[in-house]
Parts: sequence; structure tokens; C-alpha cells
Amino acid sequence: MATTSNGNSKKRDGGLSSLAPRKINVQKFSEARAAELESLHSIVSERLNKDFRSKRNKRRRTNSYNNQPAKKRYIQRQKSESLIGQVSGGGDHETKITRRVKRRMELKGNPQSGFCTSGDGTKRLRTHVWHAKRFTMTKLWGFHLPLGLHGRGRGSRDVLKQSRQGVLLHDASYHIAVQLEGPEGSLLSILNMLLEPSPSSHSKEVFDSILTGRSYENAMLYHLEPPVSQAIAPVTYMWRPSQIPKRRDEEKGGDGIGTDRPVSDRDYVDFRKLWVWIHASSFTEGYAILKVACQKQMNETGVSVDCFSLEGQLAKLEIFGPKASHLLQKTLHPAPSSSEDTSISKMCSMEKAEVKNVADPYKEENVSSGAILAQFVIDPRLILNSPRDDSTVSFETTKTEPTESLETTTNTEAETFPEVFNCLWDANRELNPPEEENMLCWEKHQSRLDSLCLDDPAADVPKVSSRLRSSRSCPLLLLKHKKLGNAPTGWSLILPVSWIKVFWNALVSKGAHAIGQREKRWVSCDDGLPFFPSDFPDCKAYSSFTLSEAADLEEKAQRRPPAIRPFRIPIPPPWNSIHVTRSIGESSNQKLTSNGTNGVEISSSGGNLFDGIVARTSDSLTTFLQTFTSDNLLLLPHNTSKTNLMKKLQEDDKKVRAQIHQSSKKLCLVRVLLHAFKEGSFEEGAVVCAPTLADISLLKSSCGEGEEGRVTMPQSSVSSYFQEQPSGSWELNVSEDTLTEQSHRWPIGFVTTGFVRGSKKPAAEAFCDAVLLGRLRDEQWRDKDVKRRKKQIYVLVRNLRSCAFRLALATIVLELQDSCDVHCF
Repeated sequence: MATTSNGNSKKRDGGLSSLAPRKINVQKFSEARAAELESLHSIVSERLNKDFRSKRNKRRRTNSYNNQPAKKRYIQRQKSESLIGQVSGGGDHETKITRRVKRRMELKGNPQSGFCTSGDGTKRLRTHVWHAKRFTMTKLWGFHLPLGLHGRGRGSRDVLKQSRQGVLLHDASYHIAVQLEGPEGSLLSILNMLLEPSPSSHSKEVFDSILTGRSYENAMLYHLEPPVSQAIAPVTYMWRPSQIPKRRDEEKGGDGIGTDRPVSDRDYVDFRKLWVWIHASSFTEGYAILKVACQKQMNETGVSVDCFSLEGQLAKLEIFGPKASHLLQKTLHPAPSSSEDTSISKMCSMEKAEVKNVADPYKEENVSSGAILAQFVIDPRLILNSPRDDSTVSFETTKTEPTESLETTTNTEAETFPEVFNCLWDANRELNPPEEENMLCWEKHQSRLDSLCLDDPAADVPKVSSRLRSSRSCPLLLLKHKKLGNAPTGWSLILPVSWIKVFWNALVSKGAHAIGQREKRWVSCDDGLPFFPSDFPDCKAYSSFTLSEAADLEEKAQRRPPAIRPFRIPIPPPWNSIHVTRSIGESSNQKLTSNGTNGVEISSSGGNLFDGIVARTSDSLTTFLQTFTSDNLLLLPHNTSKTNLMKKLQEDDKKVRAQIHQSSKKLCLVRVLLHAFKEGSFEEGAVVCAPTLADISLLKSSCGEGEEGRVTMPQSSVSSYFQEQPSGSWELNVSEDTLTEQSHRWPIGFVTTGFVRGSKKPAAEAFCDAVLLGRLRDEQWRDKDVKRRKKQIYVLVRNLRSCAFRLALATIVLELQDSCDVHCF
């Protein structure tokens, strides 16, 4: 470039004197540059020999826009939707739709209530499509449920890590609610008739909290006259919030709490509503007994009590983990009470203001255990999270005061959110489903075009279904899980079934880890809580569930060659074989570890069916021991401390060890936690046996190396320990061989849930006979200093396909918890 003597650059001739034009007319531009374009075209044509077709070795992505299979699928989908539209519109001619297209449209839809079903009538959850893509599905209790992640059933370490550090999410929509309506006195009489512990057995403070609807309660549902009658399932019951009425006995000075006497309608005159949540495996049985109890109450008092199912109307999501409260804070944002649904979407789509939550309303210290919170929340799809702060909500709303605590009365919540109770508790009222996804996407697209000052003349309002109304705010109830032992903090969300997909996708996208039935059982065992129905042997659901598992295992075994086929084991365990141990202990002067049978007939006479009760409260255990036995056992049904127990033993040692009389043949089991003393891994179905004092001293002192430091039985006796009868039942077999008889150990219980890999402190859950545990404790404490007596009981555990007995410490759960073991995970 030429420069002047001053060093300044000269401008080119015809330089730019103004900015470039914003728009270019293509036709005028081509006419002005026609000569240049023609010369460029001639050069390119000469190089390509006038063949402008793309070469085959360079056609990898040049024709991706012309995808013929995708076009065909799109055309078929459009035809299917048009056919379904004609069918729904009530056309005159009959239109045939393929099963695949019909199923896709059913799963894509979101009706207000009910579940879509498969060809055999099995119901699908609203999250079925999400689970079916990621989990192994199985048919259980009339539902297609996610069993667990694909594979051989491993992955427990990652799940337990998530439960200790993250958030776990489970779709519990297979729990069904039954609503009872009637006078408060009649409803209380029905609950006292069927539940254990009954509402009247709680303290006055807890009773008032439950009755006013501020908290919920867990109980065991029985047939009439619990706990001696047949158990059905663990349930959760909750009352519709209301003020607590004054009773006549309170006016006279008494509190009226703590007795199980019938409550008449003259004591309570308020009309109340009550929910009882029942597991799907026992819903038919539980619903039937509730209707029978309502009919019985009506026959006795003449007052009608309505009982009906809410299946397909309400759903439940379970969230647990240390970060569950933080996840709820990011997902649930209360809807302004003065705004309508149409204005909420506008406020949520605008990014003019950021309102930060001053306090976390879901922290453990802000909400009491077992509390119920009612909220009206905004559709989580409308919430725009700030990229810099996840706890901010980008919508314009009115200024709210900081939340100090949510331990307020339910009456205040009912005044603040009256529609929550009117929507959820009114069974005849239709709940509006959420807005369809295509409408929200269209509105979001339009808002983005408006923010860029662009117009889209071809944009039309998307097609939506023919539903009358839709909503952009959802009523829901939050149930705070009770803190039990090492169990993680958890919440249960009760909301309309049509809103399940919306909140499920929102929670998963914000970091929740979804789990199925198998993973949920791992977490419950790691926390020391029972899992229904696997840890409830006194329920019919347990028998049907274990029998179906046995059929599946037998089918898998039959596929293997006979040479490598494992021998059969009893599933479910032969619980009535424990009767043999009882009879042996009674005939040998209370010594359980006697090797001889002493003429006692070896017969369990009952097969695999469970005949007895499971004591889940200290009151039921005391009632059984006083009603069916005359034993004075060293059990702690009232959660007595170790110091008080030792003091009692020193004062009245002779009385405690009095002669044990003949007891009833009815079994009374208690749930225990088994921890391996030195080594061993306990599997589901393992047998718990009574050890001798020599076994305990040998296994405690030995290093576990070699046959001399182990307690074993002959390998030939492993498969014949339980023998299958022609009727299909299993009975305990005691060989007359001297060596086998010396190595035989008598069963006192069975393991229902084995060790979980990855647990920091592995524990197995088992059920053992209370009478036999008391005798073992008495034998192990005898001739031992009071200060050296342990609260745990030494037992032997043997896996059914193993010949080695492992020493374990058994802890009775009733001695750890507050006189109650009815909580189910």
C-alpha cells in the first residue's frame, strides 16, 4: 500500500463511505455479477466434466435430510392419530387400529384418573414408559412394576451410596387409599377394632395430633380382634384436618386416652373423613375387612359409615436421602393464592425478578417427624432455574414473608390453602390434569421469539386433546417420614394421579436416583426396617409372594442339566418346624441344646403355612405370653434399660428362673437383627438354630481356620435337613445316626432378608420364636456375672446349601424401638 511522506495510509479509490446495507436483493446482486458467476460456473463444470452429481464415496451425510424410513414412520403416525381422532369423534364406519398404535396412544395420554391396562388386565403405572426403558419389569400384584436395573441383581453398593449421600426416588402408586366417611366416634371404633397399635393406645398429645390431621400414623391391619387374629398388611392412616372436639369425659376432668373401650357416637358428633393406605398385594383383603367392619359398626350403632376405594385417583411418590429436603426446595414452589392458572404461566415465563427462598421449609429441624403439610404448588415445568443459583425461582410474584417454621396447626394451613383439602379429600370432585406438553412448548417458543423481537407468521396454536379444563398448579400433601434408627430422611408426596409424570420428570432431572422393588428392599435392610411383604411371614401376601418366587426358581432349575442342578430347598421356610424345638426343650427340662429327642415325636404337622402371630408391639408380646404361656421369660417387651434389668435380676433372681411350664403350640415370633460375630454372610431363607455353650466358646475362641475351629454338619445331611413330603410340605428330619445326631442343631427361626453387599454394617433380618429366645437368654446368662451379661443373644445361622454354622448376635427389635415395630419401608 502506497504511503505519503507523513506516513499516513491512503484510502483506496471507491472505499467504503458508509455501513453495509442490512438487506441484499438477491436478483439485483446476481444481475450485477452475472459475468463473474458465469465464469465461475464454467470453471467448475470443466473440472467435474459437467457431472454435478455427488460421488458415492462422499454421500455419507449429504442425503440425511431425505430419510425415507423416517418419512414412512411419520406418515404412519399421522395416519394413526387421524384414525384415532375419527374413532374418538364417533365416526359412523368402524376403523381398525393396530395394537401397537393403540398402545402407544394409551401410554402417551394422560387421563384424569385410572391406569391403562395391558391385554391381560395388568395395570401400568403412569411412569411405565420411563421405567420400561431402564428397568427390568415384572408383574406383581396386578401391576407392571420395575423390579430393578438390568443385570444379575447387583449394584447394591451404588444404591446404598446414593441413599447415604444423594436422593432416591420411588413410584409407590401401587399403594391404594381407602376413604372412610362418617361420625368421628364410629371411625375411631373401627380403627380400634382393626389396627394395632390402636389410636386410643397412644398418649394424649400424639392422639390429638393424629386426630386433628397434623400427623399420620403407621399401624398393622388385622382381621377382627387383633393381634391374635390373622394379620393383613401394614397401613398408613391419616385424618382430614379438623379442630379437635371436646369429649364428655374431658369435661369431667379425665383425658379419655389410653383405653380401648368402644367409642359411641354420642361422644363425637363431627362428620370426618379418613384415609387408609394399603399395599396392592393385600388391598383386596384389607378393603374387604374394612367394609365388613363398617357394616358391623352400622349394625351395632345404626349410624352409616361409607367406605370406598380411591384407586386410580391419588398416587404416591417416595423420596428419601440426606438431600431430599434440598430437592423438594428446588422443585416445589407454592403458587400465589391470588393468581389464576393463566397468569401463573406468564409470571413463570418472565425473568424480570428473582425471589430467593429465605429459609428451607423442608429441613428436618423445621418439620416434626410424621407431620403432614398441604401445599398448592406451581407446575415444575414452568419454573426456570437460574444457572448461577439452583435455589432461585425466576418468576414475578408478590413479596412473601420468610418461613420461620412449618410446625403450625393444620387449621391455619386449611385457611391458607382451602382448595388443597377440597380437591384431594372430595372423591366426587374431578381434579384438573396438567397442561399438555405441546402447549407449554409452543408458549415457550413464542416467548423466546418475543424476546428476540421476531415474528413467526406460520406459527399456529398446537392441537390439544378434547379435555375441558387443565391446570398449571397442583394440590399435594407432603408426609414427613418418621425418624427410625439410621433410616435416611424421607418424604411421601400424595398428589393426583394425572400429575405423576410431571413431578417424576422434574425430580429425576434435578438429580433424584430412581429405584425399583429390589433396590428399595436393599435400602430397607440396610436401615434395619422390614420390607413388605418379604418380612411379614404372618400375612397372606407373604405366602403368595414366596410361592411365586419358588415357582420361578424351580423353572430356572429345570432348565439346567440334572448333573449340575442344585438340590431343592424349602420356599417359604417351614415355620412350623419350630414346634419340634419347643417340644424338645420342654421334654428335656428346658435345655434347648439337648442332642437326644427323649421320645418326642418329630413332626411339624403343618407344612410351610405359618401358624402363629408376630409380636410387633410390646403389648401384643405381653398379651401372648400371659394368654398362651405361663413362662417367665427374660424378654424386654417394655424397652427396659439394661441397668434396670440387672437390678431386677439381682433382687429377684430365683423368681425369674422359675420352672417353665408347658406352653401353647401357637408360635409367637419377634423380629431380630442378626450380625455375624466374626465371619459369615447370611442368605435369605437361612435357618437360625440354638447353639450349645460349647459351640459359643469354640466359635468365640477359634480363628475359624480348619475343621477343628468350626461347627459343621455332614455334607450328606445338608440336603436332608428338611425333607419334602408327598403333599408338598416340608418337615424337619432328624437322623438316627450318632454322628449326624451330635451335629444336629434345632431351628428357632428363619432369615427373611439376607445381607446386602456394600453395607457398612451388614445385618440380616430374621424372625425367631419369642419363647425359645427367652430360654436361650436364660441359658446363656446362667452362672454368669450380671455385669458380663449381654443384651444380644448368641445364635447359630446356617445357609440352607451350606454345612457350616456361623455364630451371630441376635438383637430383638422391640428392645431397640419405642415398644413398636409396625413401621414398614
